Amino acid sequence: MKSLPKLTIAGAIVALAHNVNAAELEISVQNLTHGIYFTPLLITSHSNEVQLFNVAETASSELQAMAEGGAIDGLMALASGAGADNLANPAGGLLSPGQIAQGMLSTSEGNTQLSLVGMMLPTNDGFVGLNSWTLPTEPGTYHVYLNAYDAGTEANDEIRGGGAPGTPGMPVPPPLEPMLGMGGSGVTSSIENTTVHIHPGNIGDDEAVAGQSDVSNTVHRWLNPVAKLTVTVQ
Repeated sequence: MKSLPKLTIAGAIVALAHNVNAAELEISVQNLTHGIYFTPLLITSHSNEVQLFNVAETASSELQAMAEGGAIDGLMALASGAGADNLANPAGGLLSPGQIAQGMLSTSEGNTQLSLVGMMLPTNDGFVGLNSWTLPTEPGTYHVYLNAYDAGTEANDEIRGGGAPGTPGMPVPPPLEPMLGMGGSGVTSSIENTTVHIHPGNIGDDEAVAGQSDVSNTVHRWLNPVAKLTVTVQ
């Protein structure tokens, strides 16, 4: 029998390794909160050398743009530049309380970690996050519960306005417009922790006009976890 050329054998080994490490993932994310909306989510599989954020570290400008205004383009560009596989905006817009977003994600060789981010509204710089969860290698369905984080880039004043990095106030998309008060004086004007940390939660008040907050203290508060991620490895 004539043996295969070495180059062909090497190519076959590489292809086999790719098949072993690659995976097809069915992803679903459920918003577990009573009154908080998630902006477009970024779900990415990447190598262990990539992180979208790290607790107790200063947020990148790309993370700040996501946490303050819901913009995922910067983080997605960074992830893509590092060879990540992305599932962007599976909800096709805001993910409402109690609703589920679904999508498929094909992972490439070496992308063994899974991360997720999405701004939480109404907040100043709060986001739902998952940082570098190791993807299972065995087929099956896996569940992960996700916490709310504060980017540490903006004071949690809980008043309308803003959305651009460095601009005080919270963005108010149409679904939230009738739910929020107006004319709040602001809960605070200072940032107590300038690194990424577990979000302390909204304070809110029950004043439709004026008061200290434009956030409702009966609708827009939460306890962790704020989301449930379900990953089915095929």
